[in-house]
Amino acid sequence: MKTLIDGAQIESALQKLEVGSVEELSIRQLVSLVKLFEKECGEEFIHFEIGVPGLPASQVGIEAQKEALDGGVASVYPALEGEPALKQAASKFIRAIIGADVAPSHCIPTVGSMQGTFATLMAVSALDSKKDTILYIDPGFPVQKNQADVLGIRREAFDLYDYRAEKLGPKLEEYLSTGRIAAILYSNPNNPTWMCLTDDELRTIGEMANKYEAVVIEDLAYITMDFRKGLNPATGLPTQVSVTPYANDYVLLMSGSKIFSYAGERIAVAAFSDHLFNRKSESLRQRYGLPSFGNVFVHKLIYTLSSGVSHSAQMALARMMDQAAEGIYNYRDEVREYALRTERIREILTRHGFHIVYDKDVDEPVGNGFFFTIGYKDMTGGELLGNLLRCGVSGIVLTTTGADREGIRACSSAIKPHHYELLDQRLGMFEELVRG
Repeated sequence: MKTLIDGAQIESALQKLEVGSVEELSIRQLVSLVKLFEKECGEEFIHFEIGVPGLPASQVGIEAQKEALDGGVASVYPALEGEPALKQAASKFIRAIIGADVAPSHCIPTVGSMQGTFATLMAVSALDSKKDTILYIDPGFPVQKNQADVLGIRREAFDLYDYRAEKLGPKLEEYLSTGRIAAILYSNPNNPTWMCLTDDELRTIGEMANKYEAVVIEDLAYITMDFRKGLNPATGLPTQVSVTPYANDYVLLMSGSKIFSYAGERIAVAAFSDHLFNRKSESLRQRYGLPSFGNVFVHKLIYTLSSGVSHSAQMALARMMDQAAEGIYNYRDEVREYALRTERIREILTRHGFHIVYDKDVDEPVGNGFFFTIGYKDMTGGELLGNLLRCGVSGIVLTTTGADREGIRACSSAIKPHHYELLDQRLGMFEELVRG
């Protein structure tokens, strides 16, 4: 059976990257691998592996950023705590979309949510000397685990799929009762499965976090992108359920990368509850020389990591958030394209014998969105990815996300109109390959 590349090419490429198997590849390593294969075979691959926005950046943000640059901000250092316009807009956005009151002073711009997560992990792990572990509700974004490893922070995790609804509380308590959990981290909607935590589940997380004095880190990179949900009839704006009504100590990570397709400018906001931002501890003082969480985050961590965030990118995000909160700019209509792509891709995959690995969201089918998970019969994720790569299709192995189930994560963002027919052809090649 003729394929685009063969097993020997995969093995040679893995040796160059100094990894033993495709299961060990990071997302960026896999991107490099696929680019190499495209060059070798002269054929375009189907890129399911990386979640780069596949839509144009928001024109609302671009115009605001141009105005800021024309106004001369490029020559001035940005304030560590952020531009007032963005802090006000972020607070307003949270009120409109989530229904929570977060003070503008507690909304801190970060260089993407990657920096927001990294700095948050540094701070929460020093908040209480007895709490040295981050609990990940998996599957999750692999790099957030790598961040803990880089920082030398202990981590635990469990796969959410088998612990939904009333099973979630006892599972959380199993970990929290050890007294070692500093924070609970999850994404909602979930990367990679697109499962969405319910309001009842978020109440459980918040109440358990309060009971054991843990911080909740809520990654909202895909905020309001559960397209099964409609609009808030009171405001006409899309709403997002959140842990904010229930947890004392929380951090909201809100990125411009996906909802506004503004990934290239590396702009996000970390928003903190009043209780957490003002929380003081002797452990923080001993580690960072300051006692309060907010001051440590801004004046020790953001300062040393990047000395603030690009002025013009802040102004872009401020304008986008403000107009979204006002209902002037409906970003959700733009990013709904991802759900339409995923729906069509899933139909093609199913026709070729694939199945959705994480197929249920409590008692309903998982929705269509930015990410989805696929498996094929009883293949492991590594076997599946190896075979798909030979046929010109890429993805990441689910086990790298903390999943208990075998398969790969796929993303619809890079799919263009001509890719549907190409995917159909490549999966036909895959079926012939696995039939022998």
